[in-house]
Amino acid sequence: MKEQEATKERFAVTGRNRLKRRHDRGRYDHEAVYAVLDAGLLCHVAYVIDGQPYCTPTIHWRAGDWLYWHGSSASRMLRNLKGGTPVCLTVSHLDGLVLARSGFNHSANYRSAICFGTARMIDDPDEKAKALLGVVDRFFPGRAAELRQTHAQESKATTVIGMRIEEASAKVRAAGVGDDEEDYGHPVWAGVFPVQTVIGASEACPRLLPGMAKGAGLAGYLAGRRLDEALLEAQHLYEGEEEVAELAD
Repeated sequence: MKEQEATKERFAVTGRNRLKRRHDRGRYDHEAVYAVLDAGLLCHVAYVIDGQPYCTPTIHWRAGDWLYWHGSSASRMLRNLKGGTPVCLTVSHLDGLVLARSGFNHSANYRSAICFGTARMIDDPDEKAKALLGVVDRFFPGRAAELRQTHAQESKATTVIGMRIEEASAKVRAAGVGDDEEDYGHPVWAGVFPVQTVIGASEACPRLLPGMAKGAGLAGYLAGRRLDEALLEAQHLYEGEEEVAELAD
């Protein structure tokens, strides 16, 4: 097991990404960090403008060790990231509510990742076009080819930001109640309420053309399935398509 751990690619541990407490829950290997990032759709990007901290929620996607997000060209966040700005991007998942026999020992099961890097605007037309395809295909593999082409004005109105992950760490709690030994005899219910985000039944657009079936890239989004599992599967398919495209080039 130790030999396998040693072969994993890891982010350097620095003052920025080093866990300050509960080191046993921390991971610095790429696999653990990417698993948290890829299982989520929503991230929070933190940055400072003129001394004022901001934190913006947005959709993110990953390609290798790069993270991308996009928004309106009028966005304050995106306008201020144009020249290259240090940012901190985080993704978190709530997996359970942990009820103990004391208020102090109540907790939550979770997965989280924190990534540091310098965000920059993607100005190169080819790189930007590829990124705008990526925001669709990363979540719905192969769907971009089925859509109408993006208009020039739509592309102009959309800013894409990219950030290579320089430092990162993951932190996970997946455990039961952790009471103090003397509290186990206290007469109160204790345990875990698991928490999941589950996909509901699809609702077709009422103006759908006759005979329109879901594309193959949507097969993973089944009613009752966990969203994080579907997103991880989509990421793996997306990475496979990226590898094929690179070999073709």
